[in-house]
Amino acid sequence: MKLIITVIQDKDSNRLVNALGEHNYKTTKLATTGGFLKEGNTTLMIGCNDEDVDRALEIIKDNCSHREQMVAPISPMGGNADSYIPRPVKVEVGGATVFIVPIESFYKF
Repeated sequence: MKLIITVIQDKDSNRLVNALGEHNYKTTKLATTGGFLKEGNTTLMIGCNDEDVDRALEIIKDNCSHREQMVAPISPMGGNADSYIPRPVKVEVGGATVFIVPIESFYKF
C-alpha cells in the first residue's frame, strides 16, 4: 500500500478531488500555505494499493495544469533598490508536487 501526498494550487483542488472520487480514490484534503507566491495550496493525502498508483498519478497529471500568472514583485526592504523592477512579472504556477511513501500498516476505526 502507498500514500500519495500531493501539493496543488487551490484552483485545481475541486477538479482533482472530483476526478479521483470518480475512480474510487479516497482523499483527505488539507489547506496549506507556502511556496514562492505565499498563496494558499491544497495538500491531498491519497491512500491506494500499489497497483493503483500509476492510475492515480495519471489523474493528478490530467487535472493539475501549469499556467502563467502575473505577479507584482515584492519591494526590497532596506536593501539596494537599484535592481528593483516595479512592474509585474510572469511566473509559471500550477501543476502538482507529488510524494509517494510506503505504508507499513493502515487502520480505519
